[in-house]
Amino acid sequence: MMEMMGHALLKKPKKGKKIMGFGHAVYKNYDPRAKILGDAAEKVIKSLGIQDPLLEIARHLEREALNDDYFIKRKLYPNVDFYSGFILSAIGIPLDFFTVIFAIGRMPGWIANWKEMAEEPKASIYRPRQIYVGHKKRDYIPIEERA
Repeated sequence: MMEMMGHALLKKPKKGKKIMGFGHAVYKNYDPRAKILGDAAEKVIKSLGIQDPLLEIARHLEREALNDDYFIKRKLYPNVDFYSGFILSAIGIPLDFFTVIFAIGRMPGWIANWKEMAEEPKASIYRPRQIYVGHKKRDYIPIEERA
């Protein structure tokens, strides 16, 4: 059953589509953070006495991808985000907060990049490449009062 599920979930994506949790712009081999977080997810879940069948499925998908020609040729290995959600869920972070938590972890890199861009304006690569043009300040509205 698990093997059939792995093959179904690892189908070649349609052109221009990505498989979330696989591949990385910098790590062209296995993302070492994914190994650390995968092991940490298992330890956290075990220490909390939680049963998470999705972690078993994720581990199976990882094994399948590491042995699948499509993924190997494109260097699509699990990345840091592949396992981080398991830890967030296990410690009680609501799913709606995952994106915010992921962004908070990236903020030091974004800030460092912004600083580099300001100091070396002729650099060839800048990430992110967008300029925020939204509201400078907004009042907080409790979720139950939002439209």
